[in-house]
Amino acid sequence: MTLAAIGQSGDGGLYAELLQNRAFQQVTPNTTAALNAWHPLGDAQLTVIADPKPVSNALPNSLQLIVPSGSTGSVGFTNEGFWGIKVDSSWTYKASFYYRFPASSSFSGPLTVGLRTNAGTVLAQATAQIRGTTSWQQITLDLKPTSSAPDINNSFFISVDGPKAAGQTIHFAMLSLFPPTFKNRPNGLRIDIAETLAEMGPAFFRFPGGNNLGQTPATRWQWNATVGSLLDRPGRVGDWGYVNTDGLGLLEFLQFFEDVGMEPIMAVWSGEYIFRRYALGDTSEPESALAPFIQQAKDQINFVIGDPAKSAPAALRASLGHPEPFNLRFVEVGNEDFIGSAPSTYPYRWRDFFGNLSAEFPNLRFIATSDVGSPVLSPAPPSYDVHVYQTPSWFYQNAFYYDSFERDGTTYFEGEYAAISTNSGDIFGTPADGRLSWPTVQSKQLPTSSSGEAAFMTGLERNSDIVFAASYAPLLQHVNSTQWTPDLISFDAGSVIKSTSFYLFATNRGDQYLPSTLPTNGGTLHWSVTRSSSSGETFIKVANAGNASASITFDMSQFSTVASSGTLQLLTGLETASNTPEAPQTILPETSTISTGKSFTYNASAFSVSVITTTTH
Repeated sequence: MTLAAIGQSGDGGLYAELLQNRAFQQVTPNTTAALNAWHPLGDAQLTVIADPKPVSNALPNSLQLIVPSGSTGSVGFTNEGFWGIKVDSSWTYKASFYYRFPASSSFSGPLTVGLRTNAGTVLAQATAQIRGTTSWQQITLDLKPTSSAPDINNSFFISVDGPKAAGQTIHFAMLSLFPPTFKNRPNGLRIDIAETLAEMGPAFFRFPGGNNLGQTPATRWQWNATVGSLLDRPGRVGDWGYVNTDGLGLLEFLQFFEDVGMEPIMAVWSGEYIFRRYALGDTSEPESALAPFIQQAKDQINFVIGDPAKSAPAALRASLGHPEPFNLRFVEVGNEDFIGSAPSTYPYRWRDFFGNLSAEFPNLRFIATSDVGSPVLSPAPPSYDVHVYQTPSWFYQNAFYYDSFERDGTTYFEGEYAAISTNSGDIFGTPADGRLSWPTVQSKQLPTSSSGEAAFMTGLERNSDIVFAASYAPLLQHVNSTQWTPDLISFDAGSVIKSTSFYLFATNRGDQYLPSTLPTNGGTLHWSVTRSSSSGETFIKVANAGNASASITFDMSQFSTVASSGTLQLLTGLETASNTPEAPQTILPETSTISTGKSFTYNASAFSVSVITTTTH
């Protein structure tokens, strides 16, 4: 799978932090925009300021709360979360923040922290005593809701007693609220999204996410700015227009991979100004300027796999609680270097990055991101990352895409693929012009979209001798912050929606491909057969992209025994059907028992994807 850091897939998504704009990173002080997601409570006056005594060098801004003279009631502020906050009475929430007074004050009194509905009903609260110190003090509190909220229209709040605190000014920084996290990790991941990803049984995870590598040297993703204390992570404006806190940093990614049993495919920035190629013209770093970026890539890799006794980045990893190296076999050099003028500079960037990195890390496999064979790269890439966004019919018609590739030792990673539009003349257009808002039965498993993608995937399995991994993209999107459609998994503050493209293929795969009679290139019926060498489970995948049912006979006589029955998982429905926030379970796989044996015939429904699981020995 691939995390593209689009659609709030990290902050507001996989990363469990519930407060949006928690540390006022990368905002302009004294502007309304800097207060994004924060709102005054009672008589409060709120301003984001460049704090003359910041909580850290990386976090120069703070939230200034002024309690006016004559204030009444509770005075403070709320945070709306990422378009809402789920409040569950079975959870204990961890709240924390820093505060200080800009001038010494004799004030001492209670500060209330809690969760409330947007209508004002308090669902959880706790109090802490604060005093008028000018030094930053951290407060940590547990919040235990007395009842669950019926919806996500809730907010976090901090308040003081207006009359008692009247005339006071208080600064706040690095405010945070965490629910329980996946595997109970501190600074961890949102349980339902992490479990949904784990449910797919993923073998790999490409990160830190395609275009999110960065637009310029100044705004690129830098591993060393994403590790250690949250106070030392400045964040950055990501390539999709919103601020990344980098709370989900390199170490958090690696821990997630270990927890789920995935291996990383890690990308390094290679000197191309990603996205500037669209808006501001194509730009790449000259070859003479690459040395510091190559060194940073070496350090990034050493943080992951280096020896703490020999490498400072590896020693940093050990100091953060992981002295043993993480698993790493694949490193990708850049991203989508087939766009614009990137191909004209990628030969020297590939040569310099690959040459230097492979010399220091000879056991890693490096992946090029230009078009295969264009431009010609030297040294020849061990692997390529291939991306394709197309119409459903393109996928259907290109199910034999890799069959003609030379078997010369080069391997391929289908790093991003999806049927995103029905309009081949304007693939990246709007929904009014054919762009899909959600994966449809047509797109993934039914005719052109669903069955088109499924037919394409049977081709990937058939060519698994050279195609070592594949991932639908984008992986995640927040329904309230969408920069790209369709996506594999959608979510809001309280729920997860699995698209039709989520099901069947990822969780039904073997480690052996069983050759069979080839489907007809251009036909409506496609299939592939794989087997688990350890269990004998055999997976027969059938994609019918046609508007009529079709029969296929499977001859399994090469095995001495074949189970007389198996399991059928069937995904079918109207060709334009989708799973949406309003109807998240419109299309679900149906499971039944099916007769199998050394020879059996299966009738595949129109516009369907089927997985037959039986046992062979």
